[in-house]
Amino acid sequence: MAKRARRTGFAPLGRAEKDTAEQGQEDRDDDCHQVVGGGAPGATRARFGANPAASFIGAVTAPARSFNPFRTLAVHRNFRLFWVGQTVSLIGTWMQQVSTAWLALELSNDPFLVGLVSAAGTLPILLFSMPAGVFADRSRKLGLVRWLQVGFLVQATLLWWFTWRGHITIGGLIALVLASGLLEAFEIPPRQSLIVRLVGKDDLQDAIALNSGGFNFARIIGPSIAAVVIAQAGIAWVFGINAVSYLAVLIGLALIRLSPGVDEAGEAGRSTWHGIVEAFTYVRNDRLMWILMRVVALFSFLGIPVLAMLPVMARDHLHRGAGGYGTLMGAFGVGALTGMLLIAGRGGRLRRGTVLHASSVSLGLCMALFGLSPWYASSIGLLFVCGIAMMGNNALINGLMQSRVPDHLRARVMALYVTVYIGMHPIGSAAAGWVARQVGVSPTVAGMGTLLFIAATWAFRRYPELRAA
Repeated sequence: MAKRARRTGFAPLGRAEKDTAEQGQEDRDDDCHQVVGGGAPGATRARFGANPAASFIGAVTAPARSFNPFRTLAVHRNFRLFWVGQTVSLIGTWMQQVSTAWLALELSNDPFLVGLVSAAGTLPILLFSMPAGVFADRSRKLGLVRWLQVGFLVQATLLWWFTWRGHITIGGLIALVLASGLLEAFEIPPRQSLIVRLVGKDDLQDAIALNSGGFNFARIIGPSIAAVVIAQAGIAWVFGINAVSYLAVLIGLALIRLSPGVDEAGEAGRSTWHGIVEAFTYVRNDRLMWILMRVVALFSFLGIPVLAMLPVMARDHLHRGAGGYGTLMGAFGVGALTGMLLIAGRGGRLRRGTVLHASSVSLGLCMALFGLSPWYASSIGLLFVCGIAMMGNNALINGLMQSRVPDHLRARVMALYVTVYIGMHPIGSAAAGWVARQVGVSPTVAGMGTLLFIAATWAFRRYPELRAA
């Protein structure tokens, strides 16, 4: 779906309740509770938390759950359609992601401009995610996501056309990446808010982990395919394949059928500014949510830019070409997929605070070692561990937050999360690119990893709520 490292990610769980979107279908026998609506404190959820959450009426004891990480796909038809289509599309997205970064390096030969291209894809998210979240809360999520996927298809087609014709420049590349980021800013809030409507809150944590798993499976496959396509047909056809891949997610979305009332537009009439303030006030008054937002900002600023600097690390530090860069990106994806398999299917059995602490500290340490590693093989192994750690960090924080948020605020609050999480990318990537220009890419990555390790250690000592989450 969204076009950059976008799916980046991006939650914990809910509490016994039923999937209204799936009620009456073949999976009826597997879910025993009905989600009725919302605002009562104390419920848990799907992409993070514990606060005023949806109220659940008529909940019954949930059946025993297995550790099968793919159970949610088997149970929920609508989610299965969404997940399969999205995963196919994401393979194309990751092909485009690595090729765009490599193309930026070839066009500019400047780590700062490589970082700037990465920043261009996420800057619109920083600027527009909050008003987009308000808009999403007042819209039919499924229809909105469908139309925005069409926009991504058009963007990929234009990128293919200009590159194929030989008319692409670094300025044109930045403009097209900005367009993708703008679409993503409006697509992420309704897409994240839609998941709970496809699976219900009880299966939300697993659904979020599966989404991240599909994202990272694509991160494994996409770069490898891209390397072959670049070598055999040229970089333009990577973008053409990505454009075609959007047909898969559009078909999946077209086949989804929601029960009446499940995708109704929210209330309108109040100003966009009022909607933004309402979401911010909610987060500010919930201590754990407020702590998580600050932690997310710090980790996004320090942790994500390593991916923006990866093509420079591959070429200038490890002396590898596009294929080597794709392998490094794939190693990160394999690690993230492994993390997904460890999380999905376990739901509330996870000691979330402990796992979150371990993953955060491990991410910083492995980033620092990766920046210092002169060996290609050890770099692959370190990125594999980074992938596991980042998956644990992202999936648990996302789920923890979503599980605390009332239904009528979910898109806006998750838009705030996206604004912080992805919106810090352009700042961190641009900063990393500038520092790398001054001192080199290896010490830049190592330094940011060291700062992340120190910050994680401090945060979990300073806030016991994180350990107890």
